Amino acid sequence: MLSFFRRKKPQSPAESAKPGSAEEHYSVEELAAAFPHPEADTARIEPVIEPAPATPAAELEPIPAEVIAAALDVEPVAPAATSPVVATETAPASAGKTGWRERLRGSTFARSFSGLFSRHPRLDDDLLDEIETALITADVGVTATSQLVESLRARMKAREFADAGALLSALRSELLAMLRPVAQPLHIDTDAKPFVLLTVGVNGVGKTTTIGKLAKRFKDEERPLMLAAGDTFRAAAVAQLQAWGDRNGVPVVAQGQNADAASVAFDALQAAKARGTQVLIADTAGRLHTQQGLMAELGKIKRVLQKLDPTAPHEVLMVIDGTTGQNALSQLRQFHAAVGVTGLVVTKLDGTAKGGVVFALAREFGIPIRYAGIGERPEDLRVFDADAFVDALLPESLGA
Repeated sequence: MLSFFRRKKPQSPAESAKPGSAEEHYSVEELAAAFPHPEADTARIEPVIEPAPATPAAELEPIPAEVIAAALDVEPVAPAATSPVVATETAPASAGKTGWRERLRGSTFARSFSGLFSRHPRLDDDLLDEIETALITADVGVTATSQLVESLRARMKAREFADAGALLSALRSELLAMLRPVAQPLHIDTDAKPFVLLTVGVNGVGKTTTIGKLAKRFKDEERPLMLAAGDTFRAAAVAQLQAWGDRNGVPVVAQGQNADAASVAFDALQAAKARGTQVLIADTAGRLHTQQGLMAELGKIKRVLQKLDPTAPHEVLMVIDGTTGQNALSQLRQFHAAVGVTGLVVTKLDGTAKGGVVFALAREFGIPIRYAGIGERPEDLRVFDADAFVDALLPESLGA
């Protein structure tokens, strides 16, 4: 054994740097030869290793990447990207009854009937009195309300209603009977070249905004159209209509503020005829129905248009503010006498509008209601739908 170490000991410093010097580690075979075990057999004994029972692959849990990274002191490897789950985009609210109910639920009419039947579930005169109060509060009008309630009272005494639910259905039918005859969409006569639409109304009802929304609608229908900035009295009214025209890509005929409105309408009709335009929408200044001089000016505009086209204007569309109340009846009466109103647009029905004035207008005049404004967006100017309007104002059930 001593001779083994003597044999491996280097003889000089230079030899220590050579391969195989004492600074190298001894192999297992060299150590085993130098230190033989006294009881070791000459035959090599291979260790026997018992194999571990196989574990089904399904029961093996993968080791998280964070654990492996912490053990190896390396950055964790991100798992392979899987196919992302693409969320389906929610469809916008439909333009049907759901959209109407959402926009009109804040009106006085809807709030008056909200909870009315749940507070008075019994079919008696007290329930009819509550209905009468709610209708008058919502500006349906005394005459129309009295006729409607008396009709319901007579049917109740004749035992036509089994419960309050049947009374609610009858109320819905009565209201629809008032509105369905006037729920007539605007028809554009393609034989008229162009179809002249004259908008009128008092100050602040939203005429210019309504024209912009109508322009967007007709543009989407691919109808060639033109606008006439006839509101030459209100400051910035011409610029406002020009902005709507630029937004929708529609030409606007204008002469500036304080110009003669009849002259603007005449020039616009000439230009529309020359260009083969299908629709011409003419704006007018807002005026109170009690101002006879300004009301006579509307008659002048109509006469000037008829110099170029005896059938013009083909539609006189009056814009009415839904928050006006019973005063809207006086407005329509005066405008109808001046220019012959042929269609109505009731705006601002969303929010705190009473809404019942629509029934009063329909009952007294029978003039078609073309559109209803239930929001600020262009698409919120909707073709008037009697069923959707009534269903939005009344509760869906007795407990609603």
